[in-house]
Amino acid sequence: MDGSPPELPEDEPSEVVDPRAVDLVLRVGELLLASGETTERVNEAMLGLAVAYELPRCEVQVTLTSILVSAHPGKGAPPMTGARAIRRRTPAYWRLTKLHALVQEASIGMLELDEAHKQLAQMKRERGPYPAWLIVASLGLIAASASVLSGGGPLVAGTAFVATLLGDRTAAALARRGIAEFFQLTVAAAIGAAGAAIVVAAGNPQHASTIVTGAILALLPGRPLVASIQDGITGDLVSAAARGLEVFFMIAAIVAGLGAVVYVAVNLNVPIDVSHLPTAPATLKPVPLMAAAAVSVTFAVSLAAPRDVLLASALGGALIWTLYVMLRGWNVPPVLASAVAAIIVGVLANWLARRHGAPVMPYVVPAIGPLLPGTALYRGMVELNTGSPQSGVLSLITALSVALALGAGVNLGGELVRAFQRVGLTAGGRWARPAARRTRGF
Repeated sequence: MDGSPPELPEDEPSEVVDPRAVDLVLRVGELLLASGETTERVNEAMLGLAVAYELPRCEVQVTLTSILVSAHPGKGAPPMTGARAIRRRTPAYWRLTKLHALVQEASIGMLELDEAHKQLAQMKRERGPYPAWLIVASLGLIAASASVLSGGGPLVAGTAFVATLLGDRTAAALARRGIAEFFQLTVAAAIGAAGAAIVVAAGNPQHASTIVTGAILALLPGRPLVASIQDGITGDLVSAAARGLEVFFMIAAIVAGLGAVVYVAVNLNVPIDVSHLPTAPATLKPVPLMAAAAVSVTFAVSLAAPRDVLLASALGGALIWTLYVMLRGWNVPPVLASAVAAIIVGVLANWLARRHGAPVMPYVVPAIGPLLPGTALYRGMVELNTGSPQSGVLSLITALSVALALGAGVNLGGELVRAFQRVGLTAGGRWARPAARRTRGF
């Protein structure tokens, strides 16, 4: 009645975006990706933290080299967006385990935001479970164990150990000079092959193949191979393509180093041929079993896996070797035998990881170490440089097929476990997984 105009209704306040929560999501995703986790797991962890700390309408984008988080408050308010570049990726599986524990604790509401930041800062300052010298020595121990697995003795194992350490230290020196990783791997592979060529020239051709097999096995990209196939299966095609190219260039560098040394050796009349290359034993014996377990354990140490994973790694390496030899004894082709053995080990590794609430990569990657195709790569390069190009190409294709079978097998084992259990770090349902959404049909 007084004639005063009615007040316009105020807009409801938009949801509050806490910048500390955005920062935590970015930092956790960065550490997970840099420590060797697959893209799907990183995506799950970041979305789980976003839900736990009430970031409204949060979108997460993860690639191999960068991550992005965007939260939309609504009501016309501008979104809050943050991004980080992954400039260095160093496998640290002990950190993966602690990060997964942080995410799980936060997802059930048992971790305040400030405490989460404190734990994350402590993880970044904390040292790994092994001293630096043991990480370096583990590469040589991988080569020594693989040489014994291929039929070598103590002298061969010692030679492979020294050659691998020399190649690794030379590659580290090149890295300090700013040389690209491709050429670091090429030089490391060439040094291992040069040691084998020297052994052949000294009159011990049957020992050369076991030396170079061990040296190659220490360089083969088992970790990025498993991660690339996992990313492809789960629908992260950009990251899968990037990881696949990474694997391709790593294998190409190893092949280039091998090929150069074998070519020079053949032209210097060093009697290198394929008649002395090792083959998988037809029967199981204690020494190969122990060597397979040692390969997996030393792989786990080189990846800085937690100490409580070492026993599982040893059992996984012995098991996958046992399954492979049994299948080969039944005349199963090498590629199929590798795939079946990897599927069984993948099922057990995924089940064990889920039971302990831990990431699966520390259990899976070391277990496939004994079957990585070092001998096939060496055979292919020898055949290419000794007048059998067709056989050489077939050997290289066989090596690549075995590697892909191992990666696909362990991931299929994970899918079988996932079909009967809940999904993800945050206990989401089966339908919450992007890879499970059908893109064609009904």
